[in-house]
Amino acid sequence: MNLVLDDLRVARRGQPIIRGVSLSAAVGSVTVLLGSNGAGKTTLLQAVSGVLPITSGRIFLGGKDLTPLTRVRRARNGLAHVEQGRTVYSTLTVRENIALVGSVERALKIFPELARCTEVLAGLISGGEQQMLVLARAMVGNPSVLLLDEMSLGLSPGVLRRLYPVIRRIADEGCVVLLVDQFAHAVLSFADMACVLAHGVLTYSGEPGPLRTSDDTLKCAYLGNSAPSPALPWETGEP
Repeated sequence: MNLVLDDLRVARRGQPIIRGVSLSAAVGSVTVLLGSNGAGKTTLLQAVSGVLPITSGRIFLGGKDLTPLTRVRRARNGLAHVEQGRTVYSTLTVRENIALVGSVERALKIFPELARCTEVLAGLISGGEQQMLVLARAMVGNPSVLLLDEMSLGLSPGVLRRLYPVIRRIADEGCVVLLVDQFAHAVLSFADMACVLAHGVLTYSGEPGPLRTSDDTLKCAYLGNSAPSPALPWETGEP
């Protein structure tokens, strides 16, 4: 079931943030959504999952119009949203976190590393383990669409080398993955489609190759114009 956004517009406190975004993310694919801080990436994912209301436009999943549905009903129709911040239930164990939504056995097949801490409070495990937990928790619900917002935030390169192949495998097994990530070159290496958002507008949508092979193309898409551009976050070491 493809995820299709049709001329989506979203406002916060009366100010337009998303300004007519249209895209299609295919089953079995990873679509990476890039852009500078404040470009509207998180707002877009929140609008798709139902955290935020949309001003206009339509959201379709497998041809079904999800636009009028609540967040809970969108989730029941197969939409899973992993938000920023690794939101675990810190006073429950890892096992209890997973059991609230699905099979602990299946979660441990996705991330066998969690087996050693199933009886540990989720608030006491490492950041990487918490990210594995929230991903596993999302996947045991058998979603058709997985929205991932800044999965890599605050994680070490070693943890990311473990997580990125899992995201690729999740897509390959028949899920639509829409991924927001700060490490552009890393995620472009395994994405099927790339979109760049600047000032609430898509400035690039297509094959990831041109962005991966040309920093100038990527910079111009981030800025939303073709002017000479300053260094971007991954070049300066900024988060």
